[in-house]
Amino acid sequence: MSAPPAPAAPAAPRSPAALFWACTWLALQGFGGVLAVVQQELVERRRWLTREQFLEDWAAAQLLPGPNVVNLSLMIGGRHFGWRGAVAALAGMLLAPLALLLVIAIAFTHVAAHPMAQGALRGMGAVAAGLILGTALRLLAPLRGNVLGPKACAALAASTFVAVAWVRLPLAVVLAVTGGLGWGLAARRLRRPGGGRP
Repeated sequence: MSAPPAPAAPAAPRSPAALFWACTWLALQGFGGVLAVVQQELVERRRWLTREQFLEDWAAAQLLPGPNVVNLSLMIGGRHFGWRGAVAALAGMLLAPLALLLVIAIAFTHVAAHPMAQGALRGMGAVAAGLILGTALRLLAPLRGNVLGPKACAALAASTFVAVAWVRLPLAVVLAVTGGLGWGLAARRLRRPGGGRP
């Protein structure tokens, strides 16, 4: 028996042009803690994805090569407008940030050795970590309905964290093992009678 369909997103981009400008705005906000910005913008503000859809799409975006947020934008663009949406989303993600990055890189070469610049960079790193942690806590609620159940999800997350942060295993290896294990467990539960409820 198959799992129940994911709830439909309450809204959608009006056109490829609207998607382009939304992705441009999203990309220009994504300094450091991009996960928090993406979740806030696409789920809370624009409502193009539900929290459950965001979790599923973000997981798929992480497994694909390239930046996660670019992969996610391509998925959203392709879903709503086909190849035109994918191109619009990709252009929105890359054009303005590329121009801004070139300007910042040129300007930063003149102040990179200054102690204030070094302190600012360390402070931004702490803020980015806090944003990611806050988003992770906000996304815990949708995991309760995950086919694996909260205990299995927590065990997979904890083992991934330990393997990457403490044991220092390569991320590709950890994702292959924990992702494969999660996929196998989910497939097994989905084959059970009752639609794979945890």
